[in-house]
Amino acid sequence: MKNISPQQPPAKQPLSVLPVVPLFSGRRMFMRYAGVATATGLVLNACTSNLIPEPLAGPGGGSTANARAGDVIDLGSGDVGVLNYAYALEQAELRFLELVCDNFYDNATDIDKQVFIELRNQEITHREFFKKVLGSMAIPTLTLDYSSVNFRSRDSVLDTAIAFADLATAAYNGAGQLLTNATNLAIGGIIVSVEARHAAVVRELRYPNTAQFAGDDVVDPVTGLDPAKLPGEVVPIASKFIKEILSTANLPTPMA
Repeated sequence: MKNISPQQPPAKQPLSVLPVVPLFSGRRMFMRYAGVATATGLVLNACTSNLIPEPLAGPGGGSTANARAGDVIDLGSGDVGVLNYAYALEQAELRFLELVCDNFYDNATDIDKQVFIELRNQEITHREFFKKVLGSMAIPTLTLDYSSVNFRSRDSVLDTAIAFADLATAAYNGAGQLLTNATNLAIGGIIVSVEARHAAVVRELRYPNTAQFAGDDVVDPVTGLDPAKLPGEVVPIASKFIKEILSTANLPTPMA
């Protein structure tokens, strides 16, 4: 086992004193205006670039950049650390979606396939964005394990997709206050709005014609806001699928 740390200059602590609150008003507000039917088609298309990179081919995944299962990966400090944190989550979510699209579960409908292909394409954009921005400071490609998912079962795939999208939404909402660069914060706000839409759309596939697209389990019934989680809460959940050990020790923390 080895320790892997991004090469970066020391970063200042965040200046923000914002509480842990979502960056956006949440999926209920979005769905109120867009409607579930639109969200499963036109809205997803509107969020997708016309130039989508090809997905990684075939099952398996695994490390390609000097990381191995059991390695301790230091996410880093400052904005670099927060962006690496997001990059790790995007790697995990995208690889799951790629495996779904490589060989769709039994009895997948045309709508199911369209939604998952568009979700995958958008997550490719997210992953490639973080990879390019971080450059030499990016963490390695992670070793990922989805043996707990039954990819032949629609319910298992949809439940996992919901869990990923809900976790990503909460993670971005919680990480916003840790960033010091206004551009990074603005981009995080854009991505979290997309993640919340993903969660709403997949929930509608799983529980059609119900209010579960914005259920009380993920949207506060009083404020209408999605939850916000800090890295210390998110990483242990995501680690179910990540074979390396992600260290959040040097990430910034909320100002008291």
